[in-house]
Amino acid sequence: MDWLNYFLIGAAVYIVGYKIIIRGFYVVNQSERAVKTAFGRAKRVKGFVGPVENPTAHKLNDEEKERYNFPKVQVILPGGPYFKFPWEKVYKVSVATNTSNMAYDPESPQANKNNTVLEAVTKDQLNIELYGQIRYRVSENNIYAYLFGIKNPIAHVMGYFVSAIRVRIANFEGKKDAEGVLFDSETGEKLSPENATDLRAGGSISINDLRKNLRDINDHMDAECSVSEARYGVILEASLITGINPPQEVESALAAINTAHNQVSSDISLAQADADQKIVQSKRAVEIETLKAESETEGLHILAEELATLKKRGGADALRAYVRNAKLALLDNTKAIYKSE
Repeated sequence: MDWLNYFLIGAAVYIVGYKIIIRGFYVVNQSERAVKTAFGRAKRVKGFVGPVENPTAHKLNDEEKERYNFPKVQVILPGGPYFKFPWEKVYKVSVATNTSNMAYDPESPQANKNNTVLEAVTKDQLNIELYGQIRYRVSENNIYAYLFGIKNPIAHVMGYFVSAIRVRIANFEGKKDAEGVLFDSETGEKLSPENATDLRAGGSISINDLRKNLRDINDHMDAECSVSEARYGVILEASLITGINPPQEVESALAAINTAHNQVSSDISLAQADADQKIVQSKRAVEIETLKAESETEGLHILAEELATLKKRGGADALRAYVRNAKLALLDNTKAIYKSE
C-alpha cells in the first residue's frame, strides 16, 4: 500500500502547496478594484444604511430606495500581494472609464442596426436617427450593485439611457424664458408663434431645434442618468450626441426649407443693414446742416455784438459810417442798380 500513501501525500502537497499557498495570493492592478467573499458573502462596511448615503440616492423615490437597497462592501484597493483562503473568492472589476456607442445593446448584436444608430420619434411623429457615444465607469461607492445586485448591469444602464433619451426627444420643445416664450439657444432671440411651432411641413422646426440644442440635450441626459450609480453601480460620466438625421425621404425637403429660410434671413439682414446705414447717414447729414446753421447764426451774433460796441463807443455817427462803408463794399459787387420812380 506504499503507492496509496505516496498518492495521499502528493495530493496533500498539491492541495496545500498549489491550491492554498500559490493560488491563495493575488494582486489588484491600478485600474482595478476587488471584493472578497467568504462562502459567497462579501464583507460589509459597518454603519452603512442602504442607498441613503449614496450621493445620487436622493433622486430615487421611496419604492426605488427599497428595491435598490444594496449594502456597501469593503473594497480592496490596488496593490498586493493579498492572501485568500480556499473558501474565499475574489471578484475584480475595472474602474477605468469606458466609451460605448449609444446604440450598443450588449444582449442583442443585431439591435439598433447592428448597434450603430439609435432611432427615436419626435413630438411631430418624425422618425429620426441619433449618433453619439457615452462614457461610463464602475462606481466604487456602490460596487455591490454592479457585482451582485444585477445580472448584467451594462445592459440595464444602456436600456435606461435609451429609454430616457427617447422620452426627451419625444417631449422636446426647445428652451423657454421666464415668460414661457420659446427662444433660440444660439442667438438668444425669441421665436414668433410661426417659428416656435413644432408642427410644420417636413418636421423642419423639430429637427432644426434639436440640432441647435444638442448641448442642452446632452446636459439633460447627464443629469437624468446620474441616478444610474444608485441603481446599477455604474456612473455615466457624459453623453455626447454628435448627430441627428431625419429619414431620407424628408432630407431633401428639409434641405429646401432650410435653404429658403436662410435666404429669407439673409434678405432680411441685408435690408436691415441697408436701413441702418441710411439712418446713420441721415443723422450725419442733419448734424452737418445743424452745425452750418449754428456757425452762421454765431457769426450774426458776433456781428451784432460788435455793432453794439461800436455804437456805444463812437455813437450814431460811427454806426452810420460803418453802414456807409458796408454799402460801398456791396456796390463794388453790384452789376446793375434799379431805381424806382
